[in-house]
Amino acid sequence: ATVSWLWAILASAIHTSLATKVSFCGANQIYHIFCDVPPLLKIACSDTSINEMALHTASVFVGLIPFLLILISYAYILLAILRIRSNTGRRKAFSTCAAHLVVVIMYFGMGNLNYNRPSTGYSLEVDTLVSALYCILPPMLNPLIYSLRNQDVRGALRRALGHHEKDNTSPRAQTGVD
Repeated sequence: ATVSWLWAILASAIHTSLATKVSFCGANQIYHIFCDVPPLLKIACSDTSINEMALHTASVFVGLIPFLLILISYAYILLAILRIRSNTGRRKAFSTCAAHLVVVIMYFGMGNLNYNRPSTGYSLEVDTLVSALYCILPPMLNPLIYSLRNQDVRGALRRALGHHEKDNTSPRAQTGVD
């Protein structure tokens, strides 16, 4: 955790110091959901090639390397899941890990799109959408994944959506007849 914090502070300090050397002319208003490096560089009127190179380099160290480390850890988790003897246990564990992996891929994929756009074909509207998805979707999905693993929460969700749970007991079970 400490390495992550220090790495983020270093990356932020580099981008901030490089941004102070950029000149802006005309309207200095960013039409975006937050002030981020790519939209900031888009409104610059000076050469931003060093800033863009720093952005791409930082995305490798802040994005790609952690993503690869997570994928390696999921490979070990998958190997552990495959050693589970029970089919039910294996299915439950794989289902939970698969849902988490989808969120991880979505988070890092959107982050990669957000910070590694080609300079041609840049659309502020698409960038804003990608940034919103990057900031909102993964944090929203994580609690959903964890809570939907709980049967009580699933039942409450079904009731809230108007679905009534069926009685799972058969007439034989109620009368004690085999």
